Parts: sequence; C-alpha cells; structure tokens
Amino acid sequence: MATILQRYVELHPTSRRLHARAADVFPDGVTHDIRHAEPFPVYVERASGSRKWDVDGNEIVDFVMGHGALLLGHGHPAIVEAVAAQLPRGTHYGASHELEVRWGELVRELVPSVEHLRFTSSGTEATMMALRLARAHTGREKVLRLREHFHGWNDSVTGQPRPEETIPRAPGLPQGFLDTSIVIDQNDVTALERTLREDGGEIAALIFEATGLHWGTDPIDIDYVRRARALTAEHGIVLIFDEVITGFRVSAGGAQEAYGVTPDMTTMAKIVAGGLPGGCVGGRAELIDQIAFRAGRTRIAHPGTYNANPLSAAAGSACLALIADGAAQERASATARTLAQRLNAVFREESVAGCVYGQASMLHIAPGMEAQPEDGYGWGWHALPARPPVVRAATAAALRRGMMNEGVDLMGAGMMVSAAHSAEDIDHTERAFRRTLRAMKDEGLLTG
Repeated sequence: MATILQRYVELHPTSRRLHARAADVFPDGVTHDIRHAEPFPVYVERASGSRKWDVDGNEIVDFVMGHGALLLGHGHPAIVEAVAAQLPRGTHYGASHELEVRWGELVRELVPSVEHLRFTSSGTEATMMALRLARAHTGREKVLRLREHFHGWNDSVTGQPRPEETIPRAPGLPQGFLDTSIVIDQNDVTALERTLREDGGEIAALIFEATGLHWGTDPIDIDYVRRARALTAEHGIVLIFDEVITGFRVSAGGAQEAYGVTPDMTTMAKIVAGGLPGGCVGGRAELIDQIAFRAGRTRIAHPGTYNANPLSAAAGSACLALIADGAAQERASATARTLAQRLNAVFREESVAGCVYGQASMLHIAPGMEAQPEDGYGWGWHALPARPPVVRAATAAALRRGMMNEGVDLMGAGMMVSAAHSAEDIDHTERAFRRTLRAMKDEGLLTG
C-alpha cells in the first residue's frame, strides 16, 4: 500500500513539474511562507464556491479560503460582477473616486472603533501605520505585544524571544527595533499589570490578535481583553486590535463587536477587500487625523500607490454590503460548529487523542490534545484548559498531505470555514479526516 507521501506525489505530477520551475525563480519555489510544503505544494488552476481544482484535475474542498479573505467563498457572483463592471472603467485613476468613499462608509458603519480610517494595500501596512500613529500620539516609543501574536512582517512587530532564548529570532532586524518591544504572555493579567506599572510611561501601544495567538490557536480570554482595555486607558496607552483575520468574520463588526470591547484603533485586511489586495487602519478620529494635512508639521505622511484602488474598492464595498447583516457569518459559524463536532467524533471513534476547537468560523486541529469541549466545539472566548501539545513537524505535514490526498485543503493545521461550505462538504471532510487518521496510524504517526 502506498504511503501518504507516495500517494501525494502520484496524485500531483503537474504540480511537481511546476514546482521544479518555480524553484528556479523563488526561494523554496513559493511566494508566501504558508504555501511552503514538502516535497512540493499543490498548484491550483481555478476555484468556485467552496471548492478549487488543481492543475492535475483534482477537486478540493477548500478550507484555506484565500488565507481567510473569502468569507463568501470563491467567486461570489455579486463580487465578480462588481469587479467586472469596474475593469473597463479603469483599474487605477491616480485620483479620488466615489467607490472609495462608499467602501470607507461601510467600514465605519460596521466596526465600532472606527470614526476615521485610512486604506492600505495589506494588513502588514495597516499595523505599520497604526503603531506609527500610536507613537506619534503618545510621544512614546515602546510597543507592548503578546508572545507569538502575528501582526505581519514589519520591523516593529517582528522578533520576539521565547522564554528560554537569549537571542531573539529576528535576523536582519536592527537591535533598536527589538529594544522598543516588550513581549509578554497572553492571558497573564499579573504580568500585564506589572509591565504597565513599571514601564507604562514608555509604552505607546498594546497590540494583539483579537481572538488570541495565530487566529485563536491559543484563544485569548475575554476577561483578559476587558482588563487590557481598562489598564491601557488608565495608563494613556493606545489599545490596538489586530482584526486582519477576525474583522467581519467573528461578527459583522469583528471580534470587538462580539466582545463588547472597543479598542482605540483597529487594523483590518482580508475580508475588508472582498478577496482582492487591501487593508485599512481605523479608530478614534484624533489618532487617525494625524495623517491629515491640517496637522501641519506634525502630520504623518501616508502615500501608497494602490491605497483604495478602484478594483479593491469595488470588491470590498460589494463584499461588506453583502455581509453587513451578519447572516453570512452566522451560516459559516454554524457550519464550523457542526464540522468540529463531527471531526471530534472521528477522533473518539478512531481512538486517537485529538481535538478540533475554535471560534466563529475558524477551526484548529490539535492531534494529541486529550480535552474536548463538552459540545464538541468551543473555548473561543476563554483560555484553553491547557496549551495545545506541540505537534511534530512530520505529523503536521502528514495530516495536511493526507487530507489533500482525500480532496481537502487545510489552512496549516486549521480550517477557515466560509458561508459557501455545504452539508456535502462537511460529509466529504469527515470521510477524508477518518481515512487520513487511519493512514497516519498505519504509518505510526499517531497513537491509537
């Protein structure tokens, strides 16, 4: 019987050839870190709804969903129509236009923290601007971050030592940037209180992923979020929610609306642009208006060739109009709940330790994790009973390959569920998961 790896290679010969070409052009042959896969990634030819088809004709239930950008699935007709209508009208005017105004109005209507906003081309750019605005507003330089929370690859949020490390993991980063960062563990209120008491006068901003590190792989506790809001206000520190992933997904107004906690600024991308490139930073007017020319000599410049370009504005405004009532979020979240319950049942039935958990429409698969939520899905608003076990790289890779062999693409060891996923997709994924666990057991990659 062929191994998981052997079957993967057999099923994807054209992808293998394309990767050989790509390896001569790109580092590791890929254009995004998460697309790196051994021995090669799968190359996709087209996508529609909840599915995509690779260059070898394999049909795949997609749980990557544009790295979380596609809440409505691939190629939603209204978004396709909006972009198609804009194309002959122009892709870049080098000028202001009505679509950007409508897009901005929709963001402000939906997100509680947003009084004013500025569009960017990515989430990384949005966090760059948010931190610059916070530093300028407070006159302070340091940024407080939570360990392993991801905010893009800009220098202000890159490099954080683990407790056992003496050298931060940040090749190419000047020491000065590291010196302006303070990194503490999430959910540790005592550490937060102590840090703000000792260093609060030097801290410009506290920034964190709104649902916890790595889009909630380890959820942040809602009581911690509430305490962070109170403490930052007390110390004059700007609180920034990174909602690049959670914005418009957890609810129409993002995690902050669901929490009932309003930050000073919010960074957004992915869903905000309807699947095209785009992001934004929004928040209190006095913070965002530091970009305004009326700020004079203290203004913060913000160029950006593709800021609010007409195509992204068309897609973004169409998408936000479609999801403003929250129905799409509710549908995706209900599908995710059912999927998690079904996959947790598979873990139990196959006598394999493991758990699928999550929040809203974001799921995480943790092989080796003993605890499971009582209803088969949860912990999204509260800290886990214990940190997820460290999964060996070989095990994680086999899970991803095994599921791909069965026609399911995972987002790493997680799943971004969309409003386009159907009952048929759940059935297919459950069967694929069962077969993959059995294959992994046969190869000694799982116990049970």
